[in-house]
Amino acid sequence: MRYAICNETFEGWDHERVCRFVASLGYTGLEIAPFTLAPRITDVSAERRKLLRKQAEDAGLTILGLHWLLAKTEEFQLTSPDAAVRQRTAKYLGELARCCRDLGGDILVFGSPKQREIPPGHSYEHAREFAVDTFHRCAEALAEHNVTLCLEPLAPSDTPFINTCAEATEILQRIDHPNFALHQDVKAMSAEAKTTVPELIRRYASWTRHFHANDPNLRGPGFGATDFHPIFQALKDVEYSGWVSVEVFDYSPDPETIARKSIEYMRRCEPLAA
Repeated sequence: MRYAICNETFEGWDHERVCRFVASLGYTGLEIAPFTLAPRITDVSAERRKLLRKQAEDAGLTILGLHWLLAKTEEFQLTSPDAAVRQRTAKYLGELARCCRDLGGDILVFGSPKQREIPPGHSYEHAREFAVDTFHRCAEALAEHNVTLCLEPLAPSDTPFINTCAEATEILQRIDHPNFALHQDVKAMSAEAKTTVPELIRRYASWTRHFHANDPNLRGPGFGATDFHPIFQALKDVEYSGWVSVEVFDYSPDPETIARKSIEYMRRCEPLAA
């Protein structure tokens, strides 16, 4: 397995310190939330992008890509009924793709629940049409920068829009573009009542490009009741070759413990899938 971790876990740490610490634990990838770099990704200069990439590579890490793409922004909305807002959002997704490439990555994970709400007075079907249109508008930029946008289903407690792998793949089929794929997240998949996480991994393997390891309790793998042995077995069975990236929402007790215990637990699970 190729293990990565999300950088917002280390609030207040400078980038170089994060890189050196996670590399010392055995991670080989780092996933970045844009809001940890600047209010807007366009505020991150070319010189700083080069430095961030160099610091990661010097530590032996790959910056695999970006997630929380639109978090802490207000003027962007995937599902806006206003075509001008959709165009602005698509253009910004293109800028995120450019930065992703500059940092050495090739993955954008679209979660951002607040920026994909169903607009008041509109239906789920309307929101889906608006989302597909926004994605179509940014497809050319994704292809230009050789970046894949991975659509992330989220639990109903986070958003009413795109809650299941089935709903996400339906949108991917409508987009019908090679630079779009599925992202799977253990916490989110655990909310799908009709099937198990390993079953979802097997069922949607051909669509999946990226994977988040976490627990429904909002903490890291091994910090809750979720057994990762069958999850890793399923990833092995489908010959998943992407990153397994630790993403948490509860930052207790501290970043060091989260990072260390998460990878230790995943490594204990992995031999059963070898």
